[in-house]
Amino acid sequence: MSQLSAWMHAIRPRTLPLAMSSTILGSFIAAAERRYSWRVFILASATTILLQILSNLANDYGDFKKGTDSGDRLGPKRMVQSGLISPTQMIFAITLVVILTLFSGISLIFAGTHGIGNPVKIIFLLVGVGAILAAVKYTVGKNPYGYNGLGDLFVFIFFGLVGVMGTYYLHTNQLKLDLILPAASIGFLSAGVLNLNNMRDYHSDKLAFKKTLVVMMGSEKAKIYHLVLIVGALVTVIIYTLMNFKSGYQFLFLIPVPFFIQDIITVFKNTQPIELNSELRKLALSTLLFSIAFGLGLVI
Repeated sequence: MSQLSAWMHAIRPRTLPLAMSSTILGSFIAAAERRYSWRVFILASATTILLQILSNLANDYGDFKKGTDSGDRLGPKRMVQSGLISPTQMIFAITLVVILTLFSGISLIFAGTHGIGNPVKIIFLLVGVGAILAAVKYTVGKNPYGYNGLGDLFVFIFFGLVGVMGTYYLHTNQLKLDLILPAASIGFLSAGVLNLNNMRDYHSDKLAFKKTLVVMMGSEKAKIYHLVLIVGALVTVIIYTLMNFKSGYQFLFLIPVPFFIQDIITVFKNTQPIELNSELRKLALSTLLFSIAFGLGLVI
């Protein structure tokens, strides 16, 4: 494998559509209110993608350092563990992406809070730094939260609540309490993707003492948890739509529901964790479709 291919594997481009879902949804909601900025969307998209890449690189390095990755790993091949990328090279890449993320994020803050006082800028800066730390601390350092069952919570917060509501605010300079509902729906689905990942890696994580929620609750209960996440995503967005109903087009988000149902069926029937690899990709793309369909229903 060439160095370029190795870095592409480490970046894991297939995870990026899921990361974009919150930015797209927050932007669509703002566009529906005729308060939309292309500059904010581009910078928010760049920042979100960089955060996801940072998380992927840090995860590759962190699991290597803790010995979580092994030859019998069922997920995508890890580059540091395989020796295709050295630990020093990965640390340099992580540092570079942190710098790029800070530059993109600060540019986004100034673009989205132009004319607003410094306290708001400081709040967003703190949130941004928190997002960077969350991306790195998932598996890196002492007591990484991904090893203590907190990964799902952080994904829900940053890929759901912060992603959607933060993007909306940077477009509109206002915040509405009911936005927590569609933001939660993306958070639930994002946690669902992580849950699939952890269900696939259940045995290797357990052996490595990586206490994901799946390891803590067991595979069978994790299936029920997965059902709760998918249903929770649909319930929250239905409540929001009924609260703000104006047109039948707002139910376009139901388009990917058959994919969610198929996902649940596949999870409950699954007996071979490796088969969940393809389901990860499907749920990530279904979440992206969900955010686009929901947004289109608002602007049509």
